[in-house]
Amino acid sequence: MTGPRRGDRSEWSERRELAGAASGPEGGGRVSRPPSERDHVIVVDLGAQYAQLIARRVREARVFSEIVPRTTPVEEILARRPRAIILSGGPASVHAEGAPGIDPALFDSGVPVLGICYGSQLLAQALGGEVRRTGAGEYGRTPLTAEPGVRSALLADLPSEQEVWMSHADAIVSAPDGFTVTASTPAAPVAALEDPSRGLFGVQFHPEVAHTPRGAEILERFLFDVAGCRPTWTHTSIIEHAVGSVRAQVGGERVLCGLSGGVDSAVAAALVHKAVGEQLVCVFVDTGLMRLGEGEQVEETFRGQFHVDLVHVKAADRFLSALAGVTDPERKRKIIGETFIRVFEETARDLAAGGRPARFLVQGTLYPDIVESGGPDNAVIKSHHNVGGLPDDMQFDLVEPLRDLFKDEVRAIGEELGLPEEIVWRQPFPGPGLAVRITGEVTPERVGILQRADAVVLEEIRRAGLYRDIWQSFAVLPAVRTVGVMGDGRTYAYPIVVRAVTSDDAMTADWARLPYDVLERIASRVINEVPGVNRVAYDVTSKPPGTIEWE
Repeated sequence: MTGPRRGDRSEWSERRELAGAASGPEGGGRVSRPPSERDHVIVVDLGAQYAQLIARRVREARVFSEIVPRTTPVEEILARRPRAIILSGGPASVHAEGAPGIDPALFDSGVPVLGICYGSQLLAQALGGEVRRTGAGEYGRTPLTAEPGVRSALLADLPSEQEVWMSHADAIVSAPDGFTVTASTPAAPVAALEDPSRGLFGVQFHPEVAHTPRGAEILERFLFDVAGCRPTWTHTSIIEHAVGSVRAQVGGERVLCGLSGGVDSAVAAALVHKAVGEQLVCVFVDTGLMRLGEGEQVEETFRGQFHVDLVHVKAADRFLSALAGVTDPERKRKIIGETFIRVFEETARDLAAGGRPARFLVQGTLYPDIVESGGPDNAVIKSHHNVGGLPDDMQFDLVEPLRDLFKDEVRAIGEELGLPEEIVWRQPFPGPGLAVRITGEVTPERVGILQRADAVVLEEIRRAGLYRDIWQSFAVLPAVRTVGVMGDGRTYAYPIVVRAVTSDDAMTADWARLPYDVLERIASRVINEVPGVNRVAYDVTSKPPGTIEWE
């Protein structure tokens, strides 16, 4: 393999050594990396639908990754001391006015760079190559052919012909000076290019998707053989890092944790408890929007089984009153988010009056929550109550030990911490609860109908042995009524929509192909056992275009 490996000598590796050699202000460079410090990779998001997937694939190789927006200055990127940088794909053309760009200084930094799809086109164009719309774009599975006799750091020892996933209209038609073209496709004469002396690489295809069968190997060659990353992002290292961060943030002060009984808040509570022990007080707010019998279950599990210092606040009337007459889903989420915080603030005041003040609030916020709640470079899909729904005048400092993690990472950490299977593998439940599964106004009557229908759905999914195979399965109550016939008489009642999806991380999802006999049992039981319902439908929408929840 001709790419710069650990121990190889090249202009690129010498620049890396110089960049990391300075140990103080006099040197003007980066501080040397302690052996115990984790290596990490920065993914620059250029508008790709796959940016999160790139970050996940890097983490699956046991290297920490973080995503930054394309507007992040190069100085700020390099100040984070990344071991490597990946430029994501994107929907734009490099020739379009206002197309996302990248500061060319990044390519002279001494940090290895891999451009993927649009990222590779930006790299090629910035360094003097030519990107052109050839009139023959490629979308989907495409054969990739390695250039005969050309040595490649990324493609060595792989088949000379392999299948890759393409999604491009523009194509690189000539590589910049100093680069070697290592592969092509029928419509992309420069489908892969490398300049190992500078640590610069580009691929027109998407190695991060499952439809590129050898894509993980290509990424690992870049991470380990080119960039010299160490595979230190393990469950143990995640826990150690989170525990250390929490201790540094909260010191000796008391901490509240918003505990819902779901996996996210449970793992967050376990991590914080590991960090600060008896400084933690868990608060379970029963909003009246939980699943049937859930309040009692949470109390029994966390107070009875785990002996957690648990404050159970019964606030159903307060939440339902605040939601009265509200039909807009964004308003629902914001109302619930603010009411949550006010209840926590009141609980904190009560604890302070009893000699147990708390300034910090733990939340089980995950990375997809941050992405979907919007920001400078991504649209608001929906405001999660614990992100976009938080009031500006909140009196807590937030502690979010899971903020950078995907759901599968959280489950793995929960198992490592010894949480029971029924908590770790519980299907996700939205923070606003059933309020976002009831379209239109949320009333006590409608909550009761949905609770009973939802209980039937979950019972039948478990009975069929499908619970662990499905990301989420639940019932939805639309704001319409339908005509039916029951007992030889006309009915005018609610329909129930059953929603079940498969997913890896909630960023994308597909509708679950439930067996017909399971759907039949669900429909029969809901109509027979839940008063006020006379029809059952099944939602067969993927994400995108829909979201998993209805609101």
